[in-house]
Amino acid sequence: MSVGLKVTHRRYVPYSHAHYAGNLVDGAYALAAFGDVATEVCIRTDGDEGLFASYSDVQFKAPMKAGDVLEINATITRMGTRSRTIDFEVLVVCRGTQGSQADVLDPPIVAVTATGTVVVPPKS
Repeated sequence: MSVGLKVTHRRYVPYSHAHYAGNLVDGAYALAAFGDVATEVCIRTDGDEGLFASYSDVQFKAPMKAGDVLEINATITRMGTRSRTIDFEVLVVCRGTQGSQADVLDPPIVAVTATGTVVVPPKS
């Protein structure tokens, strides 16, 4: 069974993705990252990229900013015949300060959480 399987991606948020004052990045950035990590989850469990079906909960808890290093986690919490429920989390693990300077955040900041459902094709 794959319940409990965890996949983690890390990415730097370039300044070209800042859309708001204070170098804030829109929440859609996290949703795109969730789609990427969910794709790897489906490949690992089913050998297929799968499709995102829905979110049942999305919570924006803290800002994401250009210059951040994000850790995107996906953990399978339920396996159906063709659907998988996944808990997602975006953590800010590093944050740019001034110029090219940045800090490692310990503890990291929880920026976004979500629960989503992906579907995969039937087994042949």
